[in-house]
This record gives sequence, structure tokens and C-alpha cells, in this order.
Amino acid sequence: MSNLNHTWSYTEADSPIVMSVPHSGRELSDVVKQKLTGSALSLVDTDWHMDTIVMEAAQTQASVLVAHYSRYMVDLNRPQDDKPLYAGATTGLVPSIDFDGNQLYLSGQGPDKRNVQLRVNEYWIGYHQKLRQIIDDTRNKFGFCLLLDCHSIRSKVPRLFDGTLPDINIGTNEGATAANRLSERINDVCEQSKYSYVFNGRFKGGYITRHYGQPMEDVHAVQIEIAQHTYMLETAPWTMLPAKVTYLTAFVGKIVGEMLGFAEELHTQGKVIK
Repeated sequence: MSNLNHTWSYTEADSPIVMSVPHSGRELSDVVKQKLTGSALSLVDTDWHMDTIVMEAAQTQASVLVAHYSRYMVDLNRPQDDKPLYAGATTGLVPSIDFDGNQLYLSGQGPDKRNVQLRVNEYWIGYHQKLRQIIDDTRNKFGFCLLLDCHSIRSKVPRLFDGTLPDINIGTNEGATAANRLSERINDVCEQSKYSYVFNGRFKGGYITRHYGQPMEDVHAVQIEIAQHTYMLETAPWTMLPAKVTYLTAFVGKIVGEMLGFAEELHTQGKVIK
């Protein structure tokens, strides 16, 4: 079953797994379009094609929530109070710069406090209300919810991290947001793949993972951050590479499969798994 509003779309599955895709959106309001620089309008920091990959990987095995609007409108993976989640360089709730430190807005056109709040009200709050509802409904139905928050990023962003990012970056905020057993199952998938990977490296999980991942309340959350060279060209026009897409989609599908296996363990062992 699918439903949508103007800021998100949701596809429901009969499954304890929920997949969130907060940064693949490319929509901008007409007002914001007029205020962004030419380079900002290229939306370089988009999680390109992640909605397509996640929907293909999920099939009928996971529910999927996808945001429609660009992170340049408001970043759905930042806390509403805009407190930094990582030490060092980052971008904010309503960013004024891109990942490389370039200004997003024409001179004097950046959002004021009132405009920031309007964006939070229209885009951020609605997405999180829907995600909260999905998680609660899933937990009520199955006794628990397994959340996979799905992201991608250019493999090289010197302002944010040194060198080249591992292909696959799994975050559980150092194990606080999901049971170790779930991480072990995901690690097995990574180990058997051709990808380089790391757990809780530069990307330990953003607001969505840290806020909703509460294992003691039967919600286990994991963030996956995928280096974009694993499936696409990392420069405009951001073209997907079919053979790489096929492999990545199967890989994400295997993670979903292991999450289902973990769900079965939770079901049979009474949800007490560390």
C-alpha cells in the first residue's frame, strides 16, 4: 500500500522493517530556487538515486518512507535544535553552505529565523511525525521495529573527512541504537561482499538513527552511508552505472534479509537479544 503528501511518499509492507530515505529528494520551493546560487541549484549534496535503490532492494520485505524535498530546504537528519552531531566540519538544519563549504545563497538571500522555522514546520516536522507513526505502528503490530536509515555521499569530500570514504559505512552510534546481534548479521553481509566497509567510523548515525534507535523500547536503528562511486558517476549528470547498481541493490537486499532473520530471532527469543 502506498500513500503520499507533497513532502514525502510512503510504501507500506507487511514487515517489521522500515527503511527511511531522507536525502534523495530534489524538490525546492519556488522562493528558495530564486535565492540559491547557480552551483547550489545543481544539488550536489543529494543522496542521488537512493530512493530508486532502496525501493528495488526493499521489494515487499520492508516499508519505505522517502522525502521529496532537497536537504537544502531543511535537513531531516539533523535535530530540530540544530545541535551538531559530529565534531569538526558539518552542515546545519537549514544549511547555508554545501559539503565543500561553498555558499548556497546569493548575497543577502539566506533564510532568517522566521523562514527557518517555517521550513521546519512544513517539511521537518511532517516527515518526523510520519516516521514516528510508522515506527509505532510497526512496533505495535510486530512487537518491535527495525529501522534502516539509508544515505549516500561522494566518496571524497575533503572538508568532511580525509581520503576516500569506505564503500559502506554502518552507524549504530557505537552500538547504542541497535543490538550487537543485528550488527553482527550486517557485518556478515559486508564481509561476504566486494565492498570495503567500516562500522561507526566517520558516520556513526545521524539524528534519525540516534533519536529513534532505542533497543530497550524495541526499536533497533542502523544507518547505512554508501559511497556513491559504488553505483554512479560522482559528477553531473550523476548517472547510475547499471552493473554497479545491480550489485548494490542485491547487497542492500541481503542486509534487509539479515534484518528479517534478526526479526525472527527477536520473535522466537522474546525480544531479549543483545
